[in-house]
Amino acid sequence: MQISTQMKVANWPLSAASGTSGLNPYGEVSGPVAWWHVQLGAIALLNLVFWTLSAAAVARGATHLAAAATAACYLQLLLSGGYMLGCAFRSVLPVFDIPRIVLIDSPLSSVMVGRSVATVAELCFAAQWALVLHRLALMSHSEFGLAVSLAIVPLIILAEVCSWYSVLTTNQRCHMAENSLWGISAAFLAAALLAIGPDHRGYLYVPMIAWAVGGALYAAYIFVFDVPMYWSRYRADQASARRYFSIADGVADACRRRIVSYGWKDWKHEIVWMSLYFSFGVWSSISLVYASITLGTHGQ
Repeated sequence: MQISTQMKVANWPLSAASGTSGLNPYGEVSGPVAWWHVQLGAIALLNLVFWTLSAAAVARGATHLAAAATAACYLQLLLSGGYMLGCAFRSVLPVFDIPRIVLIDSPLSSVMVGRSVATVAELCFAAQWALVLHRLALMSHSEFGLAVSLAIVPLIILAEVCSWYSVLTTNQRCHMAENSLWGISAAFLAAALLAIGPDHRGYLYVPMIAWAVGGALYAAYIFVFDVPMYWSRYRADQASARRYFSIADGVADACRRRIVSYGWKDWKHEIVWMSLYFSFGVWSSISLVYASITLGTHGQ
């Protein structure tokens, strides 16, 4: 099957009005990419349903929990909502940051907007894990778990700094650092959960095992596939004597330029991680809301 591709470079000024493009994306998009985008939209709607159910569960549980436990549940719900909505936004408006490739021709598809949304969402996600792990570590008197819980958010903040540097300068090297920090965080999280002992927290045995396995698989994916991929891209850029942006020029470029591509060749390497990220990532976030209710019940 031959896949058609249309490319358009958009170099509008920062003050450009919205609605400048008359393109009808689904009139020209390749079949596999169109189907993938529809699936992302369906997953985003499903995630909204799941999150709404978790909100109802928190509201029901709040009538039986102490004030501190109720506040912890609502904080988890708020953070999960931030992550869920961030992933929904990026599902509707996918962006491939470094080459400035987007699927939908909209000012909201700019790399600057997408990266900002991703940063807020990912910090919400990291905070969720830190809070749940901190609570488990305190209840289990686990010094290792407590140390990991305190390290997660600073590690992810550093990862976000690396991500922004790579996105703005288009230098892939810091993407290796960013993903390594995510992988290290996931590995430490899995180790901390196992150190705490799921068998000592029978009411969370299944979730803790699932989180530990998921964290280990995620870390393995990062170091086996993701980091080597960015290393190969960096080496290719170096071999071609690519000129990188300064931070200031990168900001202007990330705000203005977007290349609208409907081709499979431009999205095929992004489809797997985006699909997993916007589905399993959000589901794990929502699971932490339910875990906070359980912890509140057993911690009273």
